[in-house]
Amino acid sequence: MIATQIRQKDASFYFVSYPCEDILRRVRFISRFYAEGEKSISPDEAGKGDEVASFIQRIERSDAAFQRTMSQAKIKAIRNFYETAVAQPPIPGTVLLFSSDILEFSPLGNLKNVGDLKEPKEKYLIIDGQHRLAALEFYLRTHPQEAKSIHVPCIIFDGESEDFAAEMFVIINSTPTRINKSHLIDLYERVSWEKPDKRLAAKVIERLYNEPDSPLRYRINRLGNRSKQEKWIMQAELFSEVHKWVLRSFDKSEKVNDAAVEKRYRILQEFFKAAKSAWGDAWGDPRFHVTKPVTLKAMIRVCADLNARDRGEPETRERRWADRMAVWNEVVRDFRDDGFYERFAAKGQVERVGKIHKFLSGRLGL
Repeated sequence: MIATQIRQKDASFYFVSYPCEDILRRVRFISRFYAEGEKSISPDEAGKGDEVASFIQRIERSDAAFQRTMSQAKIKAIRNFYETAVAQPPIPGTVLLFSSDILEFSPLGNLKNVGDLKEPKEKYLIIDGQHRLAALEFYLRTHPQEAKSIHVPCIIFDGESEDFAAEMFVIINSTPTRINKSHLIDLYERVSWEKPDKRLAAKVIERLYNEPDSPLRYRINRLGNRSKQEKWIMQAELFSEVHKWVLRSFDKSEKVNDAAVEKRYRILQEFFKAAKSAWGDAWGDPRFHVTKPVTLKAMIRVCADLNARDRGEPETRERRWADRMAVWNEVVRDFRDDGFYERFAAKGQVERVGKIHKFLSGRLGL
C-alpha cells in the first residue's frame, strides 16, 4: 500500500489513507461495543506473545484492572454524523494504529518519504479512534455504498519500541472524560516520561492492593464508581498521600527498583498491621470511620511522622509500633459513625484529615 513516511528526531511512522472496508478488516477492537438495535461486536483476543495488546486489553477489560467499555451514545452520535455529513468530510481527523511488527517500507523512485508499506501479518491495534471506527462498522452495515466511498486517514506506528503503544494510549486517554485518574496511577510504570518518585509510589500502591500480607489487600478502589466490591478508599486518594511521603525521603539519584519498592511497602504494611491490631474490632467495621478515606489518609501521615522519628531496627519495627499504637484502642469510640463529623468538625475533607492526623499523632506523643 502507498504510504508517506514521517520522520521526527530518531522516530519514524507512516501516514496511510485506508478505504473503509479495508481498515475495518485490518483492525481489532479490544472493547465490546454495540449500537442501538444492533448485535454487539465482541472484542478480539490479544495474540499470544503480543505484550502491548495484552497490556491495553487488561486496562480496558478486566475487573482487576480497568473496565472501560465503549460509549453507546458516542457511537450513535458519530454514526449519525456520518449519515448527515454531505459537504464536510465525515472523518477529518486521523486514527492512530499500532503494529508490533517492524513494517517494511520501500521508497518509490526518487521519493524518499513516499513508498510502498508492507502490511503487518496481524491486525492493527487501535490506539485512538475506536469509537469512530465502531460507528463506521455500523454505518457500513446500513449504508454500504456510501461507506465504500469513505477513506480513513491513519497514522501507523510499528514495533520499534514495545512500550510505545502503551505510552501513547496513556497520553491520549489521560483526560478526565476518558480514563479515571485512579486508573492512570497503574500505568505510571509503563510511561517513560513520568517522574520516578511517582512510579515508585504507584508500585507501592500496587503491592498494597495485591500482596497477601497487606491489610489493604483488595480494599483499594481502582475502578472508580464501576467497582462492584466493598472498598475503603479511592486509589487516587491513597496515591496522593503515599506520594507525599515518598517525596520526603526520595533522592533524585535513587533507582526505582524492587529494593526501593520493598523498603517503602514494608514500612506501610507493618504500620497498617500494627494499626489493625490497635483498632481491634473497629478495623473494617462500617459502623466506625477507622478504615474510611479520611482516617486512612491521616494514618499514612502518622506513619510518615513515626518512621521519620523511629531509630529502631527494621526487624523489630512492627512490634515496637504495635506497642506504641495500642493507645488508639482507648479512642475507638471517637471514631464511631454516630457523631464522628461533630467530633472532627471541619469545612471539608482536607481540613478533617488534618484534624484526625493531629489527634492520632498526639496520642502517640509525636
